[in-house]
Amino acid sequence: MKTNLKRIKDDIENLSKFNATPENGLTRFSLTEEDRGARNYLKKELQKLDVEIYEDAAGSLVARRAGTAKDAPVVMIGSHFDSVKNGGHFDGPAGVIMALEILRVMEENDVKTKYPIEFVALIEEEGGRFGGGVFGSRSMTGQVDYQELLDFKDAAGISMAQAFENFGFDPTKIEEARRDPEELKAFIELHIEQGPVLENEAKDVGIVDFIVGINQIKVKVEGRADHAGTTPMEMRKDALSSAAEVISEIKNFALKAGNGTVATVGTLAVKPGAANIVPAEVEFSVDIRSKKLNCIQEVREQIDQALAAIKAEYSVDYSVQNMLMVEPVELSEEIFNIFKDESKKLGLNSKQMISGAGHDAMIMAAITDVGLIFVPSKDGRSHTPEEWTDYEDLQKGIELIYHTILKVGEIE
Repeated sequence: MKTNLKRIKDDIENLSKFNATPENGLTRFSLTEEDRGARNYLKKELQKLDVEIYEDAAGSLVARRAGTAKDAPVVMIGSHFDSVKNGGHFDGPAGVIMALEILRVMEENDVKTKYPIEFVALIEEEGGRFGGGVFGSRSMTGQVDYQELLDFKDAAGISMAQAFENFGFDPTKIEEARRDPEELKAFIELHIEQGPVLENEAKDVGIVDFIVGINQIKVKVEGRADHAGTTPMEMRKDALSSAAEVISEIKNFALKAGNGTVATVGTLAVKPGAANIVPAEVEFSVDIRSKKLNCIQEVREQIDQALAAIKAEYSVDYSVQNMLMVEPVELSEEIFNIFKDESKKLGLNSKQMISGAGHDAMIMAAITDVGLIFVPSKDGRSHTPEEWTDYEDLQKGIELIYHTILKVGEIE
């Protein structure tokens, strides 16, 4: 193999040190000191190579290795380096280290390509701090404006705009992160599977041909705070009991939609949050995913109808904030076929797969050809401290993408 297993292992473990919860999985939110430590580590490693390093207006780290053709579009490789709270050490960083290792191997072997190769480490893919997710790639595709940075806030009430400013970026220039589709030839990402299929079927890699659509919303139900002992049941505007009627039906909405549609209520906040006070406000998130856009739309419509029904029956108010909407995406057939051919040449056992998880790849597909490779996840675990991918399995995926890059970038 051309890639270096020890380097891959060291990079994953070194990046893991930049962590707000070292005894309980990985917590690395965007625009924090943990973020700064991780990006400084990556910069230090990239500075050893013959690349142009910069950060775009959305805070993503980029390093370009020049091609032989002047002004040619770039082949972009990478993933994200933020995490969920108490997550694992491979979700995101595995793809970033893939890109770093490929640049190293190309330099070590004096590989020249017609098209420039661009490393990218994207921020806020998970939406762990501000919500919404896939922020770096949405910025590159022109789907983010300054107003979003003002609207999206973390748990402490700090807006994304303020966090950017505190970190040293100018939030008013966010739209400068947008990339011209003419500047891109392809975007290729590696990610852990986050499921059990590859391990159970003893497959080396998954070659993704389709990514499901995702709609994430934040719902707020507002009632009235009253004394829990002196307010009769029929006179209450209980935000929690009203919201619970909607929440309890969301699973059924997804089942009715069919086609593998799933819907998840992942967060729930109750105010004022005291045992002897009728809840005045409830805020909860809903994540809807399906390979069929009409199924996502059907679930949303049923949620909206259920919210209207509790307003009419219990005199509560509600609002819905759209955090993320991405339609189902079919990935590049050309890159898919190169993956298949190269995996055979390398003796890898591959599987064609649909991704039920969202990735930056699905956003980038709006402006360029996209390829996505999965590597096995131990016991299918992800977004937990138990998340694990064997380094040898990760290396196989990196090796496949390296040889694919030589084809897509046109080695000379």
